[in-house]
Amino acid sequence: MVDLITNFLTADIRTATPLLLAALGLVFSERAGIVNIGTEGIMLIGALLGCVGASFSGSSLVGALTAIFGGLVMSLIFAFFTITLRSNQIVVGTAFNIFAGGFTITLNRLLLNGAKVKGYVNLPVPGLSRIPVAGDVLFNWSLPVYFAFICVPLCWFVLQRTNIGLKVRAVGEYPKACDTVGINVFRIRYGAVLFSGMMAGLAGSFVSMGQLSSFTEGMVSGKGFMALAVCVFGNYSPKTVLLAALLFGAADALKYRLLTTSLGGYYQFLNMLPYLITIVALCMFAKRSNKPACSGVAYRKE
Repeated sequence: MVDLITNFLTADIRTATPLLLAALGLVFSERAGIVNIGTEGIMLIGALLGCVGASFSGSSLVGALTAIFGGLVMSLIFAFFTITLRSNQIVVGTAFNIFAGGFTITLNRLLLNGAKVKGYVNLPVPGLSRIPVAGDVLFNWSLPVYFAFICVPLCWFVLQRTNIGLKVRAVGEYPKACDTVGINVFRIRYGAVLFSGMMAGLAGSFVSMGQLSSFTEGMVSGKGFMALAVCVFGNYSPKTVLLAALLFGAADALKYRLLTTSLGGYYQFLNMLPYLITIVALCMFAKRSNKPACSGVAYRKE
């Protein structure tokens, strides 16, 4: 029974990590007033570039940095269209997702073609990793997992207790008033989107290098949209986003556990479970969420 609980909790954290990384980035872009549904595509490109970087260098760290850089570039392009050119954010995000699907397929077949790469290696915390149950669940992970959970209090502190966080929140609520008092709305929104893109790139690399050690076409499989749901379900706050990511991760982990039981014959329905919970969560909490007043609204400087 203890082994069953331990395996379930570790599977929960493993599946929740990419959602948490991407959602923490989305908290900043959403609070700044930018809706980035292109996170799905950025994660997919991050998953591919992480494997490409690791394949050519033999280092998972290089792979992670390559994925983060890819997310930075993609988010910069997204920011240019949505902030500078004031294009519709939903349309641009959808275009990113379509582009990422074709781009990653082409690049994968040219450079990797299913090759195995050096994935993230677990780094047990000395002493703590030997604690029964808690040691395996909390203190025996790779760097991206530790980074994701450390980022939760850091992101909360930056968003709620610093001048930068105040500007991010203000820009999402009252961009015109911010511009009046001398806050550069475009610069703040660019910074928030770029941070979101880098986190999405790292999240994508964990899907390919932390959960597997290779890239598979379309492997993100809606996790970018689930990260958006985690952000909404978590009410745009890093602390509650953590709980939402663990809940969604538990749904994914439960799916895999049920597939090994007698219910495995109904795998089509079990595969629906994480996405069904995503839809239900959005329907229940979207109207009660703390969505910024100017979310998705392009700012026009007068």
